[in-house]
Amino acid sequence: MGVLSHFRVEFYDCLYKRADALFELTDAVLCADGPVTSPAEHRRGHGAMYDAVNHGWLEPRRLRRLLAATPLPRAADGRIVLAVDVSNWLRNDAPTSPDLLFCHVYGRGRSAEQFIPGWPNSFVAALETGRTSWTALLVAIRLGQADDATAVTATQLRDVVTRLVHAGQWKPGDQDILIVMDAGYDVTRLAFVLSDLPVALVGRLRSDRVMLRDAGPRRSGPRGGQPRKHGGVLTFSKPDSWHTPEQTTACDTTHYGKAETLAWDRMHPRLTARGPWLDHCGELPLIHGTLIQLQVTYLPGDRAPKPVWLWSSRTGMTAADIDLRWQAFLRRFDLEHTFRLFKQTLGWTAPKVRDPHTADLWTWPIIAAHTQLRLARPLAEDLRRPWERATEPRRLTPVRVRRGFRHLRAKAVRPTSVPQPSKPGPGRPPGSKDRRPAPRYEPGKTVKRAETLTEHVRLKQQRG
Repeated sequence: MGVLSHFRVEFYDCLYKRADALFELTDAVLCADGPVTSPAEHRRGHGAMYDAVNHGWLEPRRLRRLLAATPLPRAADGRIVLAVDVSNWLRNDAPTSPDLLFCHVYGRGRSAEQFIPGWPNSFVAALETGRTSWTALLVAIRLGQADDATAVTATQLRDVVTRLVHAGQWKPGDQDILIVMDAGYDVTRLAFVLSDLPVALVGRLRSDRVMLRDAGPRRSGPRGGQPRKHGGVLTFSKPDSWHTPEQTTACDTTHYGKAETLAWDRMHPRLTARGPWLDHCGELPLIHGTLIQLQVTYLPGDRAPKPVWLWSSRTGMTAADIDLRWQAFLRRFDLEHTFRLFKQTLGWTAPKVRDPHTADLWTWPIIAAHTQLRLARPLAEDLRRPWERATEPRRLTPVRVRRGFRHLRAKAVRPTSVPQPSKPGPGRPPGSKDRRPAPRYEPGKTVKRAETLTEHVRLKQQRG
């Protein structure tokens, strides 16, 4: 209770404008009887709620430091495991909202994917061990129309790791912080950019990729010339091109049957002077890592399992290190439970706001509400429905913890002041119309990346 009350006081201090209304709006989200469909359940009235969301001010840097200083979950060996992923705030049929991007949305059938305008937000969270729906969110950044996703992710991860070090969550001599990500991220580029930090990256690769071995010892031919830079090619879709792996592991799992892995040490991709490497000065580097293939016996729902290809930024790993990598990658999907809780229960995307800065402000109270649920997890009682199974006290889901949060709120510190009685405003006069139509914006990227070095040089010359 002391840790929860301390977080509530520090969160209130992060609110610089409309603090009382924003804090009690967060409590209203936590204490609602069911899913939040509208943030209007507020004891200070509808006017205060709209004024707080539209004109409030929250200091993100201070809240990020507070989130990094809270107790974080750790892996079995004591290290911190971070996951990075993107969740979209869809705003279809909102042409007056600026900074919209086309967000990729998956469908239920084949070729059912769609691109819907919205605001993509990049989240970084600390993961727990075992099968759970809990994560510890640390930061959220909205991706803009002119942002490069890889550059923004690299800056975001660097800031998170720096704050964890300053908060004492990582000290010299501890295990490296493990960062897991899906195939949408350029894991080799991020490993190169973040090589000066105490982190180890694990990312999924597409099944149509290839990796290269080292060239081996230098050999001088009869004609001389430059020595080879790359060795043999390992094509994921061609088992004939696979050489003998350095490590093989096998273990039994609860939901996937037998899990077998093959690991090839010191594998690197072939880099070209395009995309994020256009501005690289000098010779392109060789980014070595460990290539891991994960194969399971079956998947839930009688689906045919396909091999999963992972790449780790560490070399010379043991069998235990390889098992830790792929098990941590499977825990990355716990973020999907958090995103579903945000949207379906806490009402993150319920407000139909127009300004993206208002959406950014509303994101932080939702993160603070989720953090309070995580801190209240050992204090909550299991107020389950008659059709639900009993659960251990420390294994409650976020939804079950939220059911009893109203009882914990009565015992926790409430730093807000008593609301003052007021009368509702006059509103818009009857019969009046808005004679200033809102401007309309086109969704999509505004900055296009050059595909070739020649085009990149030409664009730099045009920009001066």
